[in-house]
Amino acid sequence: MARRRRADRREINPDAKFGDLVVAKFMNSLMYDGKKSAAEGIMYGAFDVIAQKTKQDPLQVFHEALRNVSPALEVRSRRVGGATYQVPVEVRQDRSRALAIRWIITAARGRNETTMTGRLSGELLDAFQNRGSAVKKREDTHKMADANRAFSHYRW
Repeated sequence: MARRRRADRREINPDAKFGDLVVAKFMNSLMYDGKKSAAEGIMYGAFDVIAQKTKQDPLQVFHEALRNVSPALEVRSRRVGGATYQVPVEVRQDRSRALAIRWIITAARGRNETTMTGRLSGELLDAFQNRGSAVKKREDTHKMADANRAFSHYRW
């Protein structure tokens, strides 16, 4: 842990097309080696595919998919008297969104479509319909927290 002070939160600019901060954050997480234009191309291409397939606003589909993947509970390790317990804790909203973004991107990269645009659009559509690997990850996290409910009195 840092000994001096808490790190300042960086301001991020909203994305160019939609003016949405969450989309910009998603693109920053999607980006490799500082290639933001490549990440934008993937993201906006996925939004075009979503708009074609669902005939809905892709931004609303994206936000609903994120909402479906965001966890409410997670387990944290806590040492008490030589034993380590998995203690369920509620997740802050910003961490919940960050986890959802990370899980969707990881699940999309693990899919077997030919292009990253196809993978990302497929994973976002799956998350929108409450299925797919990212939603399964959230369900597993909730199951783990539920299974360790007995240790919730160790919460700090």
